[in-house]
Amino acid sequence: MKNRRERNPATQMIIGLFVIGIGLLFLIDNLGWVHLNLTVHIVPVILIGAGILKVVQTRSQSGTVVGGLMIAAGSVILLRETGLIDISMRSLWPLLLIAAGVAVVYKATASHAAQTRPAPGPLDKPDADGESVINYTAIMGGFKHRITTQDFRGGEITAIMGGCDLDLRQASVNGDAVLNVFAMCGGITLKVPVDWTVVFDGTPIMGGFDEKTVPPTGPASGKRLIVRGYVIMGGMEVRN
Repeated sequence: MKNRRERNPATQMIIGLFVIGIGLLFLIDNLGWVHLNLTVHIVPVILIGAGILKVVQTRSQSGTVVGGLMIAAGSVILLRETGLIDISMRSLWPLLLIAAGVAVVYKATASHAAQTRPAPGPLDKPDADGESVINYTAIMGGFKHRITTQDFRGGEITAIMGGCDLDLRQASVNGDAVLNVFAMCGGITLKVPVDWTVVFDGTPIMGGFDEKTVPPTGPASGKRLIVRGYVIMGGMEVRN
């Protein structure tokens, strides 16, 4: 696997501001200005930061909804714990469940709309076999799937407190395929053919990427899988 270190300046700024925010919370707590339960207050801040990264990274409407719900959930929890709003956990959990249900319904609606009216763009050409462009989301669950299309163009995978196992060993690409990944407290495993070159352009945040691929032998096939995205307190493994 090759590493690409180019980063979007806007994304770098978000990550930097996120780290600054965490540091400020620790500082004001240590100075005694505000007494925070760091176990309770840091978690929603991480959720908000992760949601912002998801919104910036995603290329799908369903991904924007997932990121927005993460931001909303983190904000409500943080405001509740700081005493700015008065809402009990008994009332909060049903709201979070409703929000999760809305995300599922919206994703299904968006997927149906994409099938009936493809949007313009290289990744949104007519998908004859339904596997050329993927959009998978696993929240507090997991799935395994095998892709066999001979025209894989990439897509998006989101795993939040869940896992995804994607087997691409029987698939093929024509040139480059771009796969956007986002894992938070979860894991993603990719299995790729031996003649693919995997280019990593991601950022692990309190998480890790594990490359177990064998470099292609013989003449270059020109087949590349470009993996972009974030792994937050989780893991990603790529192997062939």
